Amino acid sequence: MSDAVPTAIRNPVVKYTQIFYNNEFHNSLSGKTFPTIDPATEEKITDVQESDKADVDEAVKAAREAFKPSSPWRQMDASARGYLMCKLADLMERDISYLASLETTDSGKTFLDNVADVRASANLFRYYAGWADKINGKTIPVDGNFFTYTRQEPIGVCAQIIPWNYPIMMLAWKFGPALCTGNVVVLKPAEQTPLTALYIAALTKEAGFPAGVVNVLPGFGPTAGAALADHMQVDKIAFTGSVEVGRLIQQASGKSNLKSVTLELGGKSPNIVLADADLENAVNWAHSGIFFNMGQNCCAGSRVFVQEAVYDEFLELSKKKADAAVVGDPWEEKSENGPQVDQSQFDRIMGYIESGKKEGATLVCGGTRVGKKGFFIRPTIFGNVQDNMKIAREEIFGPVMQVLKFKDVEEVVERANNTFYGLAGAVFTKDIDKALTISSSLQAGSVWINCYDVVLSQTPFGGFKMSGHGRELGEDSLKEYTQVKCVTVKIPVKIS
Repeated sequence: MSDAVPTAIRNPVVKYTQIFYNNEFHNSLSGKTFPTIDPATEEKITDVQESDKADVDEAVKAAREAFKPSSPWRQMDASARGYLMCKLADLMERDISYLASLETTDSGKTFLDNVADVRASANLFRYYAGWADKINGKTIPVDGNFFTYTRQEPIGVCAQIIPWNYPIMMLAWKFGPALCTGNVVVLKPAEQTPLTALYIAALTKEAGFPAGVVNVLPGFGPTAGAALADHMQVDKIAFTGSVEVGRLIQQASGKSNLKSVTLELGGKSPNIVLADADLENAVNWAHSGIFFNMGQNCCAGSRVFVQEAVYDEFLELSKKKADAAVVGDPWEEKSENGPQVDQSQFDRIMGYIESGKKEGATLVCGGTRVGKKGFFIRPTIFGNVQDNMKIAREEIFGPVMQVLKFKDVEEVVERANNTFYGLAGAVFTKDIDKALTISSSLQAGSVWINCYDVVLSQTPFGGFKMSGHGRELGEDSLKEYTQVKCVTVKIPVKIS
């Protein structure tokens, strides 16, 4: 596909607001709806049908039907599954202007970022399409007159609950490995950003996915989300979001049918800058590592540890870059950041900024609202941050960088690991020995050296400690959606 920037569609017509299951759109059985809001204007976009337990039951019923051994989906060639995923990718690229525009309206992310998200998501579907007919078992040379082999089989009905920070990409991350391995999915998008998930649901039908294979349920966590987590006919649940909700999902699995659980939770990721680093490069990556997507990034490098010899210079360069960042209309090409996703998130971030001031951190720049309408916050940097401060311990999920000073490698590794989280980390240095030592010592699922937040379809992503368990992306994610069956056949004689 061309890399040309597609034309933005301001105020796109919303085509789908209903619940999607069995390849059809339905009103909620309760008759309830909920509004979705444009965070740049604080105005209602539209009302969306609200799923609850009864709607979940219908969607799961459709999914179970689609997963029967006699269904078209289960009897389809694996390569044909891959073809459908490629077709879906083509349709997403065909409609890239509309999808990116709808996402900008619903989430506040900049239009250019959403264009990149659609392209990356389409390519992710193509990556997993390539895996569809390459997932295989093995034969085992057992003792005796037996022939033994294994099969990598799909788990079944997979519930998937995604967040609002990357709505299209999180859908692709969940759909990709689940569908290529032959599962069926019931996805609940975040209530703040349901619109693109519903449009992509319609594209799966157009692409030719059989009824019941893909189901999308807009709604709220305590109702629709909880019903999925508790459901006895759901075989797996994959969740991306907060630690608090991750705990509830894990508990629900234990109290129901012990369904398989994959969790990708929060982070308070350390970004370590040594004195010998290329400082301009470190500043640029640290800036994008925390401020990209308005800081609404689970692996954001929010704790920036800078060695004391270059601490002041790093702060000065970071302040200059943050002050120059344009925060404003997400439709404008010059805008680096749009608004936070909603009023609740805006208030939460401003609360953390006030906490940083009260606890004695130095406000280097930012910390203020931009404009009078919309949930815009200037990129904010705190200096002289101490490890025990609230802003250094808790995930803010906003455009707030904390810069901490350290003396030596041993000290910074210990401090970097002194957190319940373990999603990501980075080190900037020209010394390969120090780079490899620190990367091996950090307790994190992803570590970057002289770069930050390089997350690709081919590379596994997931956390240590309370940042979750299981992996998304890459070959490793296929393990989360398959189960091994061992088959042994009695034979009259074995010939080795």
